[in-house]
Amino acid sequence: MDIKDMLNQVKTGELDIETAQQLLTDLPYEELGYAKLDHHRTLRSGFGETIFCQGKPDVYLADIFKKFYKRDGQVLGTRATNEQFELVRDVIPEIQYDPMSRILKVEMPKEKTGGIAVCTGGTADIPVAEEAAQTAEYYGCVVDRIFDVGVAGIHRLLAQRDRIRNVNCIIAVAGMEGALGTVVAGLVDCPVIAVPTSIGYGASFHGLSALLTMLNSCANGISVVNIDNGYGAGYLAAQINRLAVR
Repeated sequence: MDIKDMLNQVKTGELDIETAQQLLTDLPYEELGYAKLDHHRTLRSGFGETIFCQGKPDVYLADIFKKFYKRDGQVLGTRATNEQFELVRDVIPEIQYDPMSRILKVEMPKEKTGGIAVCTGGTADIPVAEEAAQTAEYYGCVVDRIFDVGVAGIHRLLAQRDRIRNVNCIIAVAGMEGALGTVVAGLVDCPVIAVPTSIGYGASFHGLSALLTMLNSCANGISVVNIDNGYGAGYLAAQINRLAVR
């Protein structure tokens, strides 16, 4: 539960003081032994904790999702498998899973504001781009998807200039040589978040080539996240968008 909502409910009598006190007791974090759930993160950063599903034991994962959902009414998980989806669905029937982005979530209705463009070099980059796009949407952003506009056919990107010039932030997702971020940054006046993907042939070194290209970009206004880190890009874009909306 949002702290402001909780205090308003106490004020109106919808929530008794003892229940509110218990909620505040767990506010810094909830100790589960195998995990410490950071319920204070929304107050600190504006966005709640996200569950990284990859590698988590089944018995722990389902309980973590249940705890967050019961407290907040929504929950976001990344890098989930279909098997993990089935597991969590047993305790949260409302849970939704997208196999493309591997996002596992329950999302409360919210007004989406601002504008972020998510561009990909190729169709193979879409899974990482979708992780970024759906993360940003979960955190309240309007997202415009512009796929398959890589530099091998630069006219495809140039045809979308109006769309990329009317947003607060752009996420450029590309593998191979990773040049998309540099080209996009040369066309716009807003921040660009470059995401290298592991897509490419042998000498791409599973995304290292794209990462180095993006880090060494000659264009200004680019930040770079880790290889295949769509979530990190979506989160950062949501922060930038939030500041622009303010």
